[in-house]
Amino acid sequence: MSADIDRSIARPVEGYTGRLPEEEEGDLPVDELDTGSNVSRTPTRRKPRASFSGFSHAMSDLRTLPKRMTSQRRRSPVVANNTIHNDLGHFHRTLQPADEKVVEESAVWDEGSHPLPHSKAPGWLRRCMSTTLRHRRRTFDDPSRPTTAQWTHNNTYSIPVPATGTSPPALPENSTSGAAARAAAAAQNEMLDYLRKYKKDRKDRKVRGDGESGVGIDTRPSEMESTMARRDPFRELPKELFTHILSYLDAPSLINSELVSRQWHSSATDRLVWKQIFHSDFGPQTQTIPENSSDFQVGGRGLGNTQADQEWKRMWKVRKALHQRWTDRHAAAIYLEGHYDSVYCVQFDEEKILTGSRDRTIRIWDARTYQCTRILGVPARSTPVALQPLTNNSGPRPFTKLFFPQFKIQLEPRVRPPFYHVGSILCLQYDDDLMITGSSDCTCIVWDIKADWKPIRRVRYHNAGVLDICFDKKHVISCSKDTSVCLWDRKTGEQIHRLSGHRGPVNAVQLRGNLAVSASGDGVAKLWNLVSGSCVKEFPSKDRGMACVEFSLDSLTIFAGGNDQVIYQFDASTGELLREFKGHSGLVRSLHLDSANGRVVSGSYDTSVRAYDIRTGSPIVELTGWTTSWILSAKLDYRRIIATSQDGRAVIIDFGYNLPGTELLEQQPRLDMSSLSEDTAQLRTGD
Repeated sequence: MSADIDRSIARPVEGYTGRLPEEEEGDLPVDELDTGSNVSRTPTRRKPRASFSGFSHAMSDLRTLPKRMTSQRRRSPVVANNTIHNDLGHFHRTLQPADEKVVEESAVWDEGSHPLPHSKAPGWLRRCMSTTLRHRRRTFDDPSRPTTAQWTHNNTYSIPVPATGTSPPALPENSTSGAAARAAAAAQNEMLDYLRKYKKDRKDRKVRGDGESGVGIDTRPSEMESTMARRDPFRELPKELFTHILSYLDAPSLINSELVSRQWHSSATDRLVWKQIFHSDFGPQTQTIPENSSDFQVGGRGLGNTQADQEWKRMWKVRKALHQRWTDRHAAAIYLEGHYDSVYCVQFDEEKILTGSRDRTIRIWDARTYQCTRILGVPARSTPVALQPLTNNSGPRPFTKLFFPQFKIQLEPRVRPPFYHVGSILCLQYDDDLMITGSSDCTCIVWDIKADWKPIRRVRYHNAGVLDICFDKKHVISCSKDTSVCLWDRKTGEQIHRLSGHRGPVNAVQLRGNLAVSASGDGVAKLWNLVSGSCVKEFPSKDRGMACVEFSLDSLTIFAGGNDQVIYQFDASTGELLREFKGHSGLVRSLHLDSANGRVVSGSYDTSVRAYDIRTGSPIVELTGWTTSWILSAKLDYRRIIATSQDGRAVIIDFGYNLPGTELLEQQPRLDMSSLSEDTAQLRTGD
């Protein structure tokens, strides 16, 4: 044959339109070639595949794919002079002598007249070559296809050729390319080998991630991974240091650490460790208390006595049980009956309970036996008011009710007190040394507790009933129905300032250092500077008057409530309204703030007592109908609420009643009840 090619000979077969007949019928013709032979094999017909799965096979087999696909669609009808031309005359390659027979046989083959025999090629290779490319155009007449310079002597590409939309990609046989892909495949194979060798249940495990980007790679330690050196800190550290480390755990973690070993149990149950845990969970919040603040305490602290060797772990469990009872509203109702009329005010500690009544007397009750031990004053009447039966039809009910009537006690002192109130006892407050009471007789009386409750001073700075009183180590402040607030010296009783500005009765007052806050029926709470005697800020309600007020120990927060049935929380520095506590359906008559436990309690004319969490504003306790009339005063501590009512009762709502271990939370007695006078002892034993 001549080496030159007559381009007129290389013309399309008659009737050829550029599309293969099989494409028009919906099938793709495939030539299956045995790459190890120079003899052409007749291709077989196969149905098109849905995916190009051949790319998942080995790279060495895929390199022949572009060559095969090009040859099966570019069957030249005319071969001359050992050269092949396509329809456009573009040069592809020079045929070798061994290839002439193959080309000649391929050129005279009639596609539509002979069936295609089956190939002996492997099944996966047949699937690879029979994959459909129906999403691409079927013509490969693209001038961008590789030229002779890109075609090597063994009929392969020397550089990768990407797909152009009309032809598939061509992969070179360059052994140095695809290093990242080979590394990823090697990593996957290594992981598969590991799973086959060491994992029993391979069905439930999958190899995730691409092995190169790190996405989805499981970093959990395997069975074959060398274990880290683990050491017991108890053996490596001094016992004191190890115990100190345990004190930073929370209580549940500390309890679990007791199960590690005997040595851990010994350190985890150390009293110093549990002391730290106890004070961390139930200790008082850190607050800046004014220097002159009084050390009086309403109720108990629930922190035990002052000894260092207390059973702190057991105390923690008791406080935890108490907290759960508050959450469950599980409490006992203990009723103190003895006053002849409405009970206006109350204050208590772990040893005693003091109540003031409209019957002009102050009664002292034993906080453990609930017996009346002392009466200060002369009753205004000889017969008590008729007590109504208790009917709480809605809300939580007490799991038990206890009644302690003390009506038969008579005050018969050997020496009549020099003075006492001749009006209703409207307010009282006491500390370790003094008790000061205010009455509707417009006076205040100072009582010496250490001198057997002897009255030592009477002052009168108001022209109407004294509605509230508060004092610290230096000052006493009182408010009245006459719209005034008076500041006077605790030791001498001399008046220092008379604070004017309210337009209605001043119902409540609180004192913190050089600041005081008052709440009035005019609907405004005022913050006073006691050095200058001037009002520095006002806190108005949204509707009608205010009846009660509380001032936090750190002087940062003010609580006020009144006739609009809402409790307001103000920022004392900015005057901003921080929160509103709602829920009452009547006038909010009383408020008390327990800063140590983060609660505020309110008593209302709707006969309900409510306690709120001051941190979140959520209600903790909602008790309605535990008395038969208005709630006039309410105070609380860590385990109980004591409320007084217009029906003449004082009710102790005790969440720690019959709870084992509550005695561990009590402080040492601050008042020796056995040192009382002979008359008091007779009263205590009387019925």
